[in-house]
Amino acid sequence: MSVTVRVPAKVNVQLAVGAARPDGFHELANVFLAVGLYDEVTATPSPDGLRITCDGPDAAQVPLDRTNLAARAALALAERYGRAPDVHLHIAKDIPVAGGMAGGSADGAGALLACDALWGTGASREELLDICADLGSDVPFSLVGGAALGTGRGERLTELEVGGAFHWVFATATRGLSTPAVFREFDRLAEGRDISEPTASRPVLDALAKGDPDALAAAVTNDLQPAALSLFPDLSATLAAGREAGALAALVSGSGPTTAFLARDEETAEKIAEALRSTPACRTARTATGPVPGATVL
Repeated sequence: MSVTVRVPAKVNVQLAVGAARPDGFHELANVFLAVGLYDEVTATPSPDGLRITCDGPDAAQVPLDRTNLAARAALALAERYGRAPDVHLHIAKDIPVAGGMAGGSADGAGALLACDALWGTGASREELLDICADLGSDVPFSLVGGAALGTGRGERLTELEVGGAFHWVFATATRGLSTPAVFREFDRLAEGRDISEPTASRPVLDALAKGDPDALAAAVTNDLQPAALSLFPDLSATLAAGREAGALAALVSGSGPTTAFLARDEETAEKIAEALRSTPACRTARTATGPVPGATVL
């Protein structure tokens, strides 16, 4: 018997970042949108204890030890329910690695749901979200999907209504960026400045609720973008190329280095993707729509 869970990537249509907290994290107002690029996590009983395998693009960059969020999710659920974590977790990878699209978080949420189903633990949604929050700031949203406002360090979610589908292009970069490094650069760039308390953007929330791409394009923001561009300046040319190709908005996705482009429709998205594939810092460009559901047992 095995259980396979499909779990989506995310894009941040607003990422407002506050000052560093005493615990090293930052207060956030983080508006997530789940988009149709997916990893799949398959859980199968293992007589040899916990094992992680992975295939797909960038699979060589995925850790296969207990630092992997999928492994940590299985261990956390097993500990909570007093059982051995005897499971083989196979990750079919399609979300960019170290790309600012929560691929690792997706694998954590996918493994948690897959192990819950495989083991019949019957954990409540609240229990699963509690474990997700312990695993990482983006993991709860990977479980929930759709659209949500994340506060605290991003783990406290308020689900949001969305009035239609949004068309996106995602340009994966020629190298990754470390999320902690981007936050450190944010702190360096912010030295000596007063940083306001992050709050949800009413124009972003209204644009999502109306399903209005023009209004959303005018409202999207990412406070980590200057830090990502400081560490990876070539991304500026990718952003410019997407705008020139017809994107309504262009921004770094989360901590980067994947760049996200909002398109008016599917046809325009394909044209933007084709234009981006020839830019120097772009490894590949993919189209996707959102919102989509979170982690789902197949």
